[in-house]
Amino acid sequence: MIPRPESSGSHPEQPAEQQPVEQRPAEPPKAARKKKPAAVEAAGAIPEKGATKKGSGKKAVVKKGTSKKGTSKKGKAKKAEAVRVRASGAHPVAGQLTPPEAELAVSPALGPADRERLLDGTHHDPHAVLGAHPVPGGVVFRAFKPYALAVTVVSGGLTVELHDDGGGFFSALLPLREAPAYRLLVAYEGTVREVEDAYRLLPTLGELDLHLIGEGRHEELWTALGAHPMTHQGVAGTRFAVWAPNARGVRVAGGFNFWDGAGYPMRSLGSSGVWELFVPGVGEGELYKFEITRPDGSKTLRADPMARRTEVPPATSSVVTSSRYSWGDAEWLARRAEVPAHEAPFSVYEVHLPSWRPGLTYRQLADQLPAYVKDLGFTHVELMPVAEHPFGGSWGYQVTGFYAPTARLGTPDDFRYLVDALHRAGIGVLMDWVPAHFPRDEWALAEFDGRPLYEHADPLRAAHPDWGTLEFDFGRREVRNFLVANAVYWCEEFHIDGLRVDAVASMLYLDYSREPGQWTPNERGGRENLDAVAFLQEMNATVYRRVPGVVTVAEESTAWDGVTRATHHEGPSGFGGLGFGLKWNMGWMHDSLEYMSHEPVHRRYHHHEMTFSMVYAYSENYVLPISHDEVVHGKRSLVSKMPGDWWQQRAGLRAYLGFMWAHPGKQLLFMGQEFAQGAEWSEQHGPDWWLLDPAYGAEADHRGVRDLVRDLNTVYRHTPALWRLDTEPAGFRWVAGDLAEDNVLAFLRYDRDGTPLLAVSHFAPVVRHDYLIGVPDDVPAWHEVLNTDAARYGGGDVGGPDPVKPEPQGRHGFPASIRLTLPPLATVWLRPA
Repeated sequence: MIPRPESSGSHPEQPAEQQPVEQRPAEPPKAARKKKPAAVEAAGAIPEKGATKKGSGKKAVVKKGTSKKGTSKKGKAKKAEAVRVRASGAHPVAGQLTPPEAELAVSPALGPADRERLLDGTHHDPHAVLGAHPVPGGVVFRAFKPYALAVTVVSGGLTVELHDDGGGFFSALLPLREAPAYRLLVAYEGTVREVEDAYRLLPTLGELDLHLIGEGRHEELWTALGAHPMTHQGVAGTRFAVWAPNARGVRVAGGFNFWDGAGYPMRSLGSSGVWELFVPGVGEGELYKFEITRPDGSKTLRADPMARRTEVPPATSSVVTSSRYSWGDAEWLARRAEVPAHEAPFSVYEVHLPSWRPGLTYRQLADQLPAYVKDLGFTHVELMPVAEHPFGGSWGYQVTGFYAPTARLGTPDDFRYLVDALHRAGIGVLMDWVPAHFPRDEWALAEFDGRPLYEHADPLRAAHPDWGTLEFDFGRREVRNFLVANAVYWCEEFHIDGLRVDAVASMLYLDYSREPGQWTPNERGGRENLDAVAFLQEMNATVYRRVPGVVTVAEESTAWDGVTRATHHEGPSGFGGLGFGLKWNMGWMHDSLEYMSHEPVHRRYHHHEMTFSMVYAYSENYVLPISHDEVVHGKRSLVSKMPGDWWQQRAGLRAYLGFMWAHPGKQLLFMGQEFAQGAEWSEQHGPDWWLLDPAYGAEADHRGVRDLVRDLNTVYRHTPALWRLDTEPAGFRWVAGDLAEDNVLAFLRYDRDGTPLLAVSHFAPVVRHDYLIGVPDDVPAWHEVLNTDAARYGGGDVGGPDPVKPEPQGRHGFPASIRLTLPPLATVWLRPA
């Protein structure tokens, strides 16, 4: 007798079936054979896939309580009987039976070490020991089916029941020359199912995918990792793949296996850190997670970081999905790259989708939002984060599902339908994107495989001091790849036209919101996060290269040099540009709102707050943002920031909007502010649409502000002077920036051909008659094209509708001047008549 050694599993090139084991008789005595379950004995013909055979006239149910797994002793496998099947009476099958006299020298049963690792969920290569493998003397078949009563191999006319080795393990050695194509009949209590064997199939990921993942350069990472329904080697099912380099083992658990992943261990694909398993019979709509065995042996059940669909929160499972959406926006995509965003009209309506019209789905929003935005004349919408997030009160800024649109409003294809509808209405779609941090939920990314993986290993670098979240490790190539591919994913898979990148400043500085001693300088001795700089540069370069016409926008609140400079152009700080297309002008927002909050009598002392922005206006390509952040948490709504009575508040708001739309830079306005909502925004109920109900007594006041926003956008889009040279000094000239005593600001905007627009803002609640404003002498007459004090907007209708001719007397450094009547708290735009 030759003792059978235990397999340590440490040498996958020498699987257990190739080791010498004790000799066994070709056929066991009949008395030693286990009786075949009645359902199998009566099988006659092979049942269809997924078919269930009934026993005792009762409905078949898989009962976990009868598991043999729980009754077997760990690592004590029964000695399997070598099985010889004669060809007589059987149909020919692939891999002809060996001659009867062939000696069988291998026992098919797994050794204790492999059994233990499979039971513990720590086997790195289950395909090497499960499935069908040629060995000396034939082909060994092994299956690991916890809770099964019997397992039978079916191949053509060959039907052989495997020996029950205990603990859910089954095996047999068949005298075949090569492994045939086969299926398994698995008998549970009261039912038999015919299934494909996942462990007879080759890996679904190729060497190129693994190489790119290892290099951190897989720009279509979502096509390699995650869950993908597909047909593999002629078998329909779903490929599961996850990056978990620190895991001792990974298994797939889901509704298809009653959330017990024991029988679904994944294989590790070399040094890539990727684990993969193709599961036959699993299709779209199935729920799943990954059961990960940590380095310390404990287990954790995790949602898929690459899940492209999720359950509706608070449920947290990932969902197998694929897209069948047929786009109708080809015309939009074909022309969106014709003009760069900074040289085109660009006014943005910011929307929090779950609360814009509470209760509406993506498809229902598609019936209302495009029409509303188009009517108001905005060129784009900006959607607050739509990526899946567990807590609605975060507004989407604490993401757990970076590749999945929130399931609160529908499916991923439903979201595609909304984007498509906006495009067909001529409206671009920007999306807030949050690569700075992620929440600590134990089922998501935090210490995903038992150790810091997506977050930085240094606790001082990992913990975000402001939000209780974790910061990404931008220096790790796989993490950087995860985020760069995610940016590309939204643009390519959902036709997003731009990404507004949240919290860029928190990424750029190692000492962001940290006290001395709470951060470590970089290799240059500075406070810049060099890894984050490299990540942002790579993200922008990749997106602009792959998706022409897309724009990236930085929410960056500091004076970082070169946010919108090309990545290959080094600035005075020694860094290349970050490569963004546009940047939020947080300084303009803060200063201008501070000015407007003062009583008019005090504004003379704060005049510089309205002019300082022009000192740095051309240092970056700017957006002027009045976002959700400015109308929550006690900051009051936009109209409520204005001092005075209700009339003055509305007038001040209208004057401010007129100033904003004329100022160099693009515009962004948060929902509800377009009709002067008085209350702060709340994600619980959204804008106060009832203010626009004709039955409401003050409806005209709110409708007037909305009508102004519509006209601002209309005139803006048809006046190239207001946007063509937004980023060039030649597009702007002060007329009078020093009229602090009068609370007056006047400037000219120019088109590339020199055509001007004159904007005059008056922030005092009095009428100023015969007010002289300097102008060029080559314009024969000026015509008022917009007056925020017009009666239809709710104003006093002070102004001059007739053309105004220049007078020869110079003013404000210009050779001529015009005489205007300035309405109280109003902005007036004039163009050459």
